[in-house]
Amino acid sequence: MIERAMAVVAQCRAAREREMEMRRKRLARIDLSTKPKYVLKNGVQLQLKLNG
Repeated sequence: MIERAMAVVAQCRAAREREMEMRRKRLARIDLSTKPKYVLKNGVQLQLKLNG
């Protein structure tokens, strides 16, 4: 009976570790996609007059 309980605990731990690894990979992909593709060197962005 104790062996069965320990096996269940090991399965739960393995599943939790798999989920954590998948989450880490997902968050890494999201982090890569949110970085700007181009960063201005002097930090000044040009103003565009769009109202004619």
